[in-house]
Amino acid sequence: MPREAPKPARMTLTLVALDQPTANFAAVFTRNAFPGAPILVGRQRLGAPSLGAIVINNKISNVCAPGGVETAERVAGEVGRLLGLDSTAVLPSSTGVIGWGLPVDAMISALPQAVAALTPGSALPMAEGIVTTDLYPKVRRAVVGNGSLIGIAKGAGMVEPNLATMLVYLFTDLAIGRDSLRRMLPRAVATSFNTISVDSDTSTSDTVALLSTGRVPCEDHDAFEQALTTVCRDLAEDVVRNGEGVRHVIRVVLTGSPSVEIARGIGKAIVNAPLFKCAIAGNDPNVGRLVQAIGKYVGAQSLALDLSRLRASIGGIEIFADGVFRLNPEKEAALVSHLRWAELYASAPSKDGVFAAPIDFPPHERCVQIEIDLGAGPHGATVHGGDLTHEYVSENADYRS
Repeated sequence: MPREAPKPARMTLTLVALDQPTANFAAVFTRNAFPGAPILVGRQRLGAPSLGAIVINNKISNVCAPGGVETAERVAGEVGRLLGLDSTAVLPSSTGVIGWGLPVDAMISALPQAVAALTPGSALPMAEGIVTTDLYPKVRRAVVGNGSLIGIAKGAGMVEPNLATMLVYLFTDLAIGRDSLRRMLPRAVATSFNTISVDSDTSTSDTVALLSTGRVPCEDHDAFEQALTTVCRDLAEDVVRNGEGVRHVIRVVLTGSPSVEIARGIGKAIVNAPLFKCAIAGNDPNVGRLVQAIGKYVGAQSLALDLSRLRASIGGIEIFADGVFRLNPEKEAALVSHLRWAELYASAPSKDGVFAAPIDFPPHERCVQIEIDLGAGPHGATVHGGDLTHEYVSENADYRS
């Protein structure tokens, strides 16, 4: 129970331990200028000779709390003592409310039970243990030769990653060296977690860690990197689909761009535009808000783009070309049908007037499909985001109190 919590809140402590420490690990962290204490510790861990365990708590992010680094190190040190590891071989991670301090004594008292509970097998308990406002755990797996890669993610709100995202842990039994992992992971993150946004806010705790036990030989590093990228992209989309209050996932496919950076920037501008997100939430194809978001970004960045060459469609229905809208009543009706088809669930207030979201896995993986061709180059990008709903506001209006 966090001591600052004004209402009952039960913290979950999750421990992951390798059979043997590994020298082959990589991690990327948030670029938020107010990083949490675990991020500061994690950056130091990159210089450690090996990593053998990860200790994760939810409910409290340990950001800007007095003595935060010392607290994180104390927890890591106790994990190391119990597992026979040096404290530098333990990576601490925290997620939850910013500003609260960790109940370190209670956490240390709980660690022997966590160590005793360590068992091989399913990754689901770990995925369940690290969540906060997530509706469901997120796990993805890929097979490469005789080995495999598994990824686990936590994240639902405060999501527009910058270098990394939320809490993501990737484990493989394939023998990939430290240097190779540290080259591959940023590339995989760039095309996955850095191409999503739920609410345009970059978390202070974003972490993506990748560990290799090295038990299975890997002769095809390209195949491994492809699998790593696929798992990261699938987890990234899962995070959006599980975003706080998200009822529509929005997929923006940008082509014809002078650069990947411009394509990604326009995509983010679309999925972060509050008015457009609200329109999608209401199944209202207010496409003027889409064009406004594009024009705002291009103008603010002073980009030399001829937008008269832009072509846009939603759900395969052309809505804009040659500088003008291409709409009629039949298209409007078809656009509404597409939005309703893509809806994860219908919004409905509960008896006490509070909007409630489902607590089960999403019924499908459909998206509101937006395609933009800038007609200005050979590059492109795909960006995922979500709508803006009553549920999101309700969740974040009383998240802490």
